Parts: sequence; C-alpha cells; structure tokens
Amino acid sequence: MTLLSVVLSSSFSYVDQIITFECDVVLYKESSPSLFKFALVFVFGISVCFHKGNSVNSTMTSYSLVVLLILELLSFSLGSQQLSEHSFKLSSEETDSLRVVTQPVSKGTRWAVLIAGSYGYENYRHQADVCHAYQILRKGGLKDENIIVFMYDDIAFSEYNPRPGIIINRPQGEDVYEGVPKDYTGRNASIKNLFAVILANKTALTGGSGKVLDTGSEDHIFIYYTDHGSPGMVGMPADEILYASDLIDVLKKKHDSNTFKSMVFYLEACDSGSMFEGLLPEGLNIYATTASNSAENSFATYCPDDNPDIESYGTCLGDLYSVSWMEDSDHNDLRKETLDQQYEVVRRRTANGNKVDSSHVMKYGNTKLGKNSLYSYFGSSPTNDNYTFITHDSSTISKAASQRDAELLHFWHKFHRAPRGSKKKLAAEKQLRDEINHRVHIDESMMSIAKILFRSEKSLMMLETIRPAGQPLVDDWNCFKAFVRTYEEHCGLLSRYGRRYARAIANMCNAGVKVEQMAMASATACHA
Repeated sequence: MTLLSVVLSSSFSYVDQIITFECDVVLYKESSPSLFKFALVFVFGISVCFHKGNSVNSTMTSYSLVVLLILELLSFSLGSQQLSEHSFKLSSEETDSLRVVTQPVSKGTRWAVLIAGSYGYENYRHQADVCHAYQILRKGGLKDENIIVFMYDDIAFSEYNPRPGIIINRPQGEDVYEGVPKDYTGRNASIKNLFAVILANKTALTGGSGKVLDTGSEDHIFIYYTDHGSPGMVGMPADEILYASDLIDVLKKKHDSNTFKSMVFYLEACDSGSMFEGLLPEGLNIYATTASNSAENSFATYCPDDNPDIESYGTCLGDLYSVSWMEDSDHNDLRKETLDQQYEVVRRRTANGNKVDSSHVMKYGNTKLGKNSLYSYFGSSPTNDNYTFITHDSSTISKAASQRDAELLHFWHKFHRAPRGSKKKLAAEKQLRDEINHRVHIDESMMSIAKILFRSEKSLMMLETIRPAGQPLVDDWNCFKAFVRTYEEHCGLLSRYGRRYARAIANMCNAGVKVEQMAMASATACHA
C-alpha cells in the first residue's frame, strides 16, 4: 500500500494562493492513487480544516470528519471497465442455454416512455441515454406518436457543451439529440405527468405535449428510466422523489385497466433493484430489469478521466447498464434476439468480472416474458437484418464511476480546466467545496440522528442493515415518506447524495421509531 499524505501546515497555501488554512495531517491509504483521487483527498482535507477552524474544542469533530473523509474516498471507485462496441461474447454453454424459441410477435402497437430523471450538465449522461434510446426505437419503426419523452432538456445548448445542439452517448459517437420529441421538458417532466401518461389520464396532465399511453389490450409497452437512485426511490427533474410503492401502484392500475398485452421496464439507477424487489407481482405481465440489485451502486461510463477524446466535455457520456443494452440493440437483428438474451449480455458486461466498479443486473416480475423477442418492444432496424447474434468481443476500454460520484468528477474537471487565477477557477473551486461540505453535513446529521434514536454503539449497524432478498425495503411506506419529509424540514433538502441514507431511514421505520421521535432527533442533530 502506498501512503498518500496531504499535509496542511500553517504556511501551506491552496489553489492559486487564494486561501490559507491551518490543520493537522490528513492521511489516506490507496494503492496506485489517481490524480483525481488525490485531488479529492486534498480538497476534502481543506474542507476538514475549514470545519475545524470554525469550531471550539473540535477534536472529536475533526476526528469524525477525517473518518468520513476516508470512508467517502474508499467508496469512490474508478476502475477499468471493459466496454464492447457491439456486445460481449458468451461461452458456448451460456449460448446454448439461451437458444430458446423466440415467441411470435402478436398483433398490437409498440409504445414507449423514456425518462431522464435528472437535470444539470453534470448529469449529461442521463439525457444522452434517453436520446440514444429514442434513436433505437425510431430506427426500429416506432412512430413519434407512440414514443413519449421526459427530459429536462438543458444540456444540448448548455454553455458547457463543447458541441452546442449535439448530444453524444459515447466517445466520437453520432448525434443522438436530433429529432427527439420534446414532450415533457423542464418542470413539466414531473411525477404527476408521468403517472398521468402511464394511465392515459389526459385530464391530469399539466403542460407538455399531451401525449399519453393510449394503449389497447394487444399493445406492447417499453418504459426506460435513467437517473440517480437510492433505496426505494428515484428522482425526477423537478427535485421530486418517486417512491417505489407509488410506481408499483400505478403499474398495477395500468394492468387492471386491461390496456396492454405485455410491458418491459428497464431501470438505470443506484439501488434500482429496490424499486421492484418484494413489490412487483409476477401476475402483472411486466418484465423488469435493473442496473443493480437493491443495495449497490450503478455506474457511469465513458468518462473524461480515461478518454482524452471527451476531455472537453468534462462529464461522463453514458451509464454502463444503459449503453450496454443500447449498443447491443444498435447492432443486432432484434427479431432474433430475446429479452433474456439481451439480459445475459448486459449482465455480463455490467458485472465487469465482479470487480469493485461493477453491479449485478437483476430481473423481476413475469420473467417468462424473457422468451419474447426484443422486436416486440423495440422493433428492429432493417440495416441489422440477418446480423449474427453475439459475435464480438470487447474492444473498447473505459473507466466506470459510481453514479453518486460522477457529479464530483464533473466538478473536479470544471475546476481543473478553468484558467488559473480566473473567476471561473474561483467559482468552480467554490462549487466543488460546497458539494463536499454538503456531503459532510448529510453524513454528520444522519450519524447524529441514529445515535440519538438508538443510543448505542450499534447505530451504524442499524443504518446499514439490509433485509433478506425478496423483502421490500420497508413495511410502512407512509412512515418512510413521513421520515424523509421530517428530516428535510429540520436538516434541509436530502439531495441526490443524501438519499443514499434512504435505507437508514427505512430501517428506522422498520425498528418502530415514531414520527415524533424522528422529529426530535432531527431537530437536535441539525439545530444544536
């Protein structure tokens, strides 16, 4: 192990001699540390000094912050990730196991809903994923009237986009933004409108194009969602939280309306398995796959840290699970490939040999639908007719970054690229430091709440407890929602980063904590 030390002394100046702090030594052990990790240690160390310099008798606070620093950086993973231009080659045994008779395509219309749940240039990849998915469906023969797109639409013409009006989903990739319908953008890309679209309830819409899933009993529906996620929840662009229980309720209502033959749901997010595990019944005729299981990160890819061709973008271009299924769809004859075959390709590609920077792709619901052809949902591009399935090995290498840390990666690149001594440099440095300080606040407040509620050394264990496979995250979803609201009332917006503690909040409900107790603990932790 190499000992990486950041020594901040009374005479040490930081960032173009803008700021000077006094602090002790911050230590971080890492084998082969990257420049980016070193920079995060450095900036986080400055943050620790800042907190220490503004506290009296803060020995314990400094100690806890150093521990948080180490834990945070140890959780940050940027590792080599094999990506294929087409798909992964399966072993002969696996190929044989997937040689099933493709189910014939029934009559009916193909429909799709594509959702990018984030906003901001730092989340470029989510809208890029959605735009790429749209292009696949259009080439497959779906009509615009049957494709409904939710995205904030703020990255194509962002001041940070090096190619204004163009969005790409891989290095040197083609423009995927052209022609994408602007159905529900800005604050119209809301949970209310999403549910109204799924249920074809036009009277419940507020803004947007008015398109809904006006489906019939023989139709096939594809829903694709990509964004940040946390246990039991994913985000929407207007800083809304979409809870798993609410999503499942809407899917049940759609099924009860007898307005589709089958549905496929692809979900890209951290902890995405928790949106369906123990919640999605087999009888709804819905086949769902997720980028990760219920208790792990998913990963961004095609990031500038390992791709000189996209250094000017300063952000990741895609998400690993998403580009895996889309690049597989780009090059295969989807009339001959099944849902299960694509699942297996994506699963292997995303697993990355079970390295740290990998996740476990999962499937839920009516898995018997896996024998259906992708053509039933995506159509198929005529240019891929007679393409032989699974013939290409990996040829492109990229690093993968945790979804939760991809924002920090973007902020670091903004700071790193800004001209020395410029206002942009100052602004970027402040943005990076504010984000780190915000994370420190979330970490400290959650630990304090747990200690107040459970009054034992097992508080951390309580925060991290994972329920057995097959069980939902929480028994009482109303309690879960109430606790999130209570925390935000006393401690501020939970934020994308703070939602990583959703499991801890759920565990408080499962342990029988009352709303009044949560309110008292939150007030004490955040107003003391």
